[in-house]
Amino acid sequence: MANISAADVKRLREQTGAGMMDCKNALAENDGDFSKAVEYLRVKGLKGITKREGRATSNGLVTAHVADGVGTLVEVNCETDFVAKSDPFAALGEAILASAVRTGAVDADVLLRAQLDDGRSVQQLIDESAATIGEKLQLRRVARLESANVSLYLHRTNPDLPPQIGVLVGTDVPMDVARDVAMHIAAMSPLYLTRDEVPAEVVANERRIAEETAREEGKPEQALPRIVEGRVGGFYKENVLLEQSFAKDSKKTVKQVFAEAKVTPTGFVRFRVGA
Repeated sequence: MANISAADVKRLREQTGAGMMDCKNALAENDGDFSKAVEYLRVKGLKGITKREGRATSNGLVTAHVADGVGTLVEVNCETDFVAKSDPFAALGEAILASAVRTGAVDADVLLRAQLDDGRSVQQLIDESAATIGEKLQLRRVARLESANVSLYLHRTNPDLPPQIGVLVGTDVPMDVARDVAMHIAAMSPLYLTRDEVPAEVVANERRIAEETAREEGKPEQALPRIVEGRVGGFYKENVLLEQSFAKDSKKTVKQVFAEAKVTPTGFVRFRVGA
Protein backbone atom coordinates (compact mmCIF):
# COMPACT_ATOMS: atom_id res chain seq x y z
CA MET A 1 0.00 0.00 0.00
CA ALA A 2 1.36 3.43 -0.94
CA ASN A 3 2.44 5.82 1.77
CA ILE A 4 -0.09 8.68 1.69
CA SER A 5 1.36 11.88 3.11
CA ALA A 6 -0.54 14.84 4.51
CA ALA A 7 0.96 16.93 1.71
CA ASP A 8 -0.58 14.59 -0.88
CA VAL A 9 -3.99 14.88 0.73
CA LYS A 10 -3.66 18.67 0.96
CA ARG A 11 -2.68 18.95 -2.71
CA LEU A 12 -5.61 16.80 -3.85
CA ARG A 13 -8.01 18.73 -1.64
CA GLU A 14 -6.82 22.07 -3.00
CA GLN A 15 -7.13 20.91 -6.61
CA THR A 16 -10.53 19.26 -6.32
CA GLY A 17 -12.20 20.95 -3.34
CA ALA A 18 -13.23 17.51 -2.03
CA GLY A 19 -13.31 16.70 1.69
CA MET A 20 -10.16 15.66 3.51
CA MET A 21 -11.26 12.07 4.23
CA ASP A 22 -12.55 11.68 0.67
CA CYS A 23 -9.15 12.76 -0.66
CA LYS A 24 -7.30 10.44 1.69
CA ASN A 25 -9.49 7.50 0.71
CA ALA A 26 -9.17 8.30 -3.00
CA LEU A 27 -5.38 8.24 -2.80
CA ALA A 28 -5.41 5.06 -0.75
CA GLU A 29 -7.75 3.32 -3.19
CA ASN A 30 -5.45 4.24 -6.09
CA ASP A 31 -2.05 3.48 -4.48
CA GLY A 32 -1.15 7.14 -4.28
CA ASP A 33 -1.66 7.84 -8.00
CA PHE A 34 -2.78 11.48 -8.07
CA SER A 35 -4.46 11.47 -11.50
CA LYS A 36 -6.38 8.29 -10.76
CA ALA A 37 -7.43 9.74 -7.40
CA VAL A 38 -8.94 12.78 -9.15
CA GLU A 39 -10.84 10.50 -11.54
CA TYR A 40 -11.96 8.31 -8.62
CA LEU A 41 -13.44 11.33 -6.86
CA ARG A 42 -15.35 12.31 -9.99
CA VAL A 43 -16.80 8.84 -10.51
CA LYS A 44 -17.70 8.44 -6.87
CA GLY A 45 -19.22 11.89 -6.79
CA LEU A 46 -21.36 11.40 -9.89
CA LYS A 47 -22.99 8.41 -8.21
CA GLY A 48 -23.88 10.56 -5.23
CA ILE A 49 -25.42 13.53 -7.03
CA THR A 50 -29.03 12.48 -6.40
CA LYS A 51 -28.28 11.97 -2.70
CA ARG A 52 -27.20 15.61 -2.47
CA GLU A 53 -30.31 17.07 -4.09
CA GLY A 54 -31.95 18.00 -0.80
CA ARG A 55 -28.94 19.75 0.68
CA ALA A 56 -28.92 23.50 1.23
CA THR A 57 -26.61 25.67 -0.88
CA SER A 58 -26.27 28.77 1.26
CA ASN A 59 -22.69 29.65 0.30
CA GLY A 60 -21.21 30.58 -3.05
CA LEU A 61 -20.09 33.53 -5.14
CA VAL A 62 -21.26 36.31 -7.41
CA THR A 63 -19.21 37.00 -10.52
CA ALA A 64 -19.70 39.54 -13.29
CA HIS A 65 -18.58 40.86 -16.67
CA VAL A 66 -19.06 44.33 -18.19
CA ALA A 67 -18.17 45.38 -21.73
CA ASP A 68 -19.62 47.62 -24.44
CA GLY A 69 -22.66 48.67 -22.45
CA VAL A 70 -23.63 45.16 -21.38
CA GLY A 71 -23.29 43.82 -17.86
CA THR A 72 -23.76 40.18 -16.87
CA LEU A 73 -24.17 38.97 -13.29
CA VAL A 74 -24.12 35.31 -12.20
CA GLU A 75 -24.67 33.68 -8.80
CA VAL A 76 -23.37 30.15 -8.22
CA ASN A 77 -24.07 28.36 -4.93
CA CYS A 78 -22.38 25.63 -2.91
CA GLU A 79 -22.81 24.16 0.56
CA THR A 80 -19.73 25.30 2.50
CA ASP A 81 -17.46 28.31 2.68
CA PHE A 82 -14.46 25.99 2.20
CA VAL A 83 -15.66 25.17 -1.31
CA ALA A 84 -16.78 28.76 -1.95
CA LYS A 85 -13.19 30.00 -1.62
CA SER A 86 -11.59 27.11 -3.52
CA ASP A 87 -9.93 27.50 -6.91
CA PRO A 88 -12.06 24.80 -8.61
CA PHE A 89 -15.26 26.57 -7.56
CA ALA A 90 -13.92 29.95 -8.74
CA ALA A 91 -13.03 28.37 -12.09
CA LEU A 92 -16.55 26.94 -12.35
CA GLY A 93 -18.03 30.37 -11.73
CA GLU A 94 -15.88 31.93 -14.45
CA ALA A 95 -16.79 29.20 -16.94
CA ILE A 96 -20.50 29.70 -16.29
CA LEU A 97 -20.11 33.49 -16.57
CA ALA A 98 -18.28 33.14 -19.89
CA SER A 99 -21.14 31.03 -21.23
CA ALA A 100 -23.69 33.59 -20.00
CA VAL A 101 -21.80 36.41 -21.73
CA ARG A 102 -21.44 34.45 -24.96
CA THR A 103 -25.08 33.33 -25.15
CA GLY A 104 -26.71 36.45 -23.71
CA ALA A 105 -28.79 34.23 -21.40
CA VAL A 106 -31.05 36.01 -18.90
CA ASP A 107 -32.63 32.87 -17.43
CA ALA A 108 -30.85 30.22 -15.35
CA ASP A 109 -32.69 27.31 -16.99
CA VAL A 110 -31.70 28.54 -20.45
CA LEU A 111 -28.09 28.98 -19.38
CA LEU A 112 -27.97 25.46 -17.90
CA ARG A 113 -28.80 24.08 -21.35
CA ALA A 114 -26.20 26.21 -23.12
CA GLN A 115 -23.25 24.39 -24.66
CA LEU A 116 -19.61 24.98 -23.78
CA ASP A 117 -16.81 24.91 -26.34
CA ASP A 118 -16.13 21.24 -25.57
CA GLY A 119 -19.72 20.21 -26.28
CA ARG A 120 -20.84 19.77 -22.68
CA SER A 121 -23.78 21.73 -21.35
CA VAL A 122 -23.41 24.08 -18.40
CA GLN A 123 -25.51 21.61 -16.38
CA GLN A 124 -23.08 18.79 -17.20
CA LEU A 125 -20.16 20.98 -16.13
CA ILE A 126 -21.86 21.71 -12.81
CA ASP A 127 -22.68 18.02 -12.25
CA GLU A 128 -19.11 16.95 -12.96
CA SER A 129 -17.73 19.67 -10.70
CA ALA A 130 -20.14 18.60 -7.95
CA ALA A 131 -18.96 15.02 -8.40
CA THR A 132 -15.34 15.97 -7.88
CA ILE A 133 -15.95 18.45 -5.07
CA GLY A 134 -18.49 16.30 -3.26
CA GLU A 135 -21.05 19.04 -2.62
CA LYS A 136 -24.30 20.11 -4.20
CA LEU A 137 -23.58 22.98 -6.60
CA GLN A 138 -26.21 25.19 -8.18
CA LEU A 139 -26.50 27.97 -10.73
CA ARG A 140 -29.03 30.08 -8.88
CA ARG A 141 -29.58 33.02 -11.22
CA VAL A 142 -28.21 35.15 -14.02
CA ALA A 143 -29.00 38.72 -15.07
CA ARG A 144 -28.10 40.92 -18.01
CA LEU A 145 -28.24 44.73 -18.00
CA GLU A 146 -27.85 46.79 -21.17
CA SER A 147 -27.37 50.55 -21.12
CA ALA A 148 -25.26 53.29 -22.67
CA ASN A 149 -23.04 52.91 -19.62
CA VAL A 150 -22.89 50.05 -17.09
CA SER A 151 -20.98 50.25 -13.81
CA LEU A 152 -20.04 47.27 -11.67
CA TYR A 153 -19.36 46.76 -7.98
CA LEU A 154 -18.47 43.43 -6.34
CA HIS A 155 -18.34 43.26 -2.55
CA ARG A 156 -16.69 40.72 -0.27
CA THR A 157 -18.54 40.36 3.02
CA ASN A 158 -15.56 38.33 4.26
CA PRO A 159 -12.01 38.91 2.99
CA ASP A 160 -11.39 35.16 2.88
CA LEU A 161 -14.37 34.52 0.58
CA PRO A 162 -15.13 35.47 -3.04
CA PRO A 163 -17.55 38.34 -3.71
CA GLN A 164 -20.92 37.69 -2.07
CA ILE A 165 -22.69 40.78 -3.43
CA GLY A 166 -22.72 42.02 -7.01
CA VAL A 167 -24.30 45.20 -8.39
CA LEU A 168 -24.75 46.51 -11.93
CA VAL A 169 -25.93 50.10 -12.48
CA GLY A 170 -27.03 51.42 -15.85
CA THR A 171 -26.91 55.13 -16.77
CA ASP A 172 -27.34 57.16 -19.94
CA VAL A 173 -23.79 58.56 -19.69
CA PRO A 174 -20.70 57.70 -17.63
CA MET A 175 -20.96 58.89 -14.04
CA ASP A 176 -18.10 59.78 -11.71
CA VAL A 177 -20.02 58.65 -8.65
CA ALA A 178 -21.37 55.47 -10.28
CA ARG A 179 -19.25 53.30 -8.01
CA ASP A 180 -20.58 55.16 -4.96
CA VAL A 181 -24.16 54.54 -6.11
CA ALA A 182 -23.34 50.87 -6.76
CA MET A 183 -21.87 50.61 -3.25
CA HIS A 184 -25.02 52.26 -1.90
CA ILE A 185 -27.16 49.65 -3.65
CA ALA A 186 -24.98 46.87 -2.25
CA ALA A 187 -25.47 48.19 1.29
CA MET A 188 -29.07 49.40 1.17
CA SER A 189 -30.58 46.65 -1.04
CA PRO A 190 -33.32 48.60 -2.86
CA LEU A 191 -35.88 46.53 -4.74
CA TYR A 192 -37.01 49.03 -7.39
CA LEU A 193 -35.52 51.96 -9.32
CA THR A 194 -38.63 54.17 -9.19
CA ARG A 195 -41.97 53.93 -7.41
CA ASP A 196 -43.62 53.35 -10.82
CA GLU A 197 -41.86 49.98 -10.93
CA VAL A 198 -43.47 48.79 -7.69
CA PRO A 199 -46.25 46.33 -8.62
CA ALA A 200 -49.76 47.58 -7.82
CA GLU A 201 -50.47 44.50 -5.70
CA VAL A 202 -47.40 45.21 -3.55
CA VAL A 203 -48.57 48.78 -2.90
CA ALA A 204 -52.10 47.57 -2.14
CA ASN A 205 -50.74 45.07 0.35
CA GLU A 206 -48.65 47.73 2.05
CA ARG A 207 -51.72 49.97 2.34
CA ARG A 208 -53.72 47.11 3.86
CA ILE A 209 -51.01 46.32 6.40
CA ALA A 210 -50.59 49.99 7.27
CA GLU A 211 -54.33 50.43 7.84
CA GLU A 212 -54.68 47.24 9.90
CA THR A 213 -51.67 48.19 12.01
CA ALA A 214 -53.02 51.70 12.62
CA ARG A 215 -56.39 50.28 13.70
CA GLU A 216 -54.67 47.81 16.04
CA GLU A 217 -52.80 50.76 17.54
CA GLY A 218 -56.11 52.49 18.21
CA LYS A 219 -55.52 55.44 15.88
CA PRO A 220 -58.60 57.66 15.31
CA GLU A 221 -60.62 56.84 12.18
CA GLN A 222 -60.25 60.32 10.71
CA ALA A 223 -56.46 60.08 10.93
CA LEU A 224 -56.18 56.74 9.13
CA PRO A 225 -55.78 58.06 5.52
CA ARG A 226 -52.90 60.33 6.55
CA ILE A 227 -51.24 57.61 8.61
CA VAL A 228 -51.58 55.04 5.81
CA GLU A 229 -50.12 57.41 3.22
CA GLY A 230 -47.23 58.21 5.54
CA ARG A 231 -46.41 54.55 6.07
CA VAL A 232 -46.67 53.74 2.37
CA GLY A 233 -44.34 56.68 1.76
CA GLY A 234 -41.94 55.11 4.25
CA PHE A 235 -42.09 51.87 2.26
CA TYR A 236 -41.08 53.76 -0.88
CA LYS A 237 -38.19 55.48 0.89
CA GLU A 238 -36.92 52.13 2.13
CA ASN A 239 -37.29 50.11 -1.08
CA VAL A 240 -37.10 52.50 -4.06
CA LEU A 241 -33.54 53.45 -5.02
CA LEU A 242 -34.22 57.02 -6.12
CA GLU A 243 -36.07 57.77 -2.88
CA GLN A 244 -33.49 56.33 -0.51
CA SER A 245 -31.17 58.60 1.46
CA PHE A 246 -27.74 58.39 -0.15
CA ALA A 247 -25.40 56.28 1.98
CA LYS A 248 -22.47 58.71 1.67
CA ASP A 249 -24.57 61.81 2.33
CA SER A 250 -27.87 61.21 4.13
CA LYS A 251 -28.97 64.82 3.46
CA LYS A 252 -29.45 63.89 -0.20
CA THR A 253 -31.58 61.29 -1.89
CA VAL A 254 -30.09 59.10 -4.59
CA LYS A 255 -32.33 60.95 -7.04
CA GLN A 256 -30.62 64.22 -6.08
CA VAL A 257 -27.19 62.61 -6.54
CA PHE A 258 -28.10 61.59 -10.09
CA ALA A 259 -29.62 65.01 -10.81
CA GLU A 260 -26.49 66.85 -9.63
CA ALA A 261 -24.37 64.63 -11.87
CA LYS A 262 -26.79 65.30 -14.77
CA VAL A 263 -27.20 61.59 -15.26
CA THR A 264 -30.33 59.51 -15.84
CA PRO A 265 -30.34 56.02 -14.31
CA THR A 266 -31.73 53.31 -16.57
CA GLY A 267 -31.73 50.32 -14.23
CA PHE A 268 -29.83 48.24 -11.74
CA VAL A 269 -29.35 44.62 -10.69
CA ARG A 270 -28.28 43.41 -7.25
CA PHE A 271 -27.40 39.84 -6.26
CA ARG A 272 -26.45 38.67 -2.79
CA VAL A 273 -25.50 35.04 -2.26
CA GLY A 274 -28.41 33.19 -0.69
CA ALA A 275 -30.69 36.24 -0.50
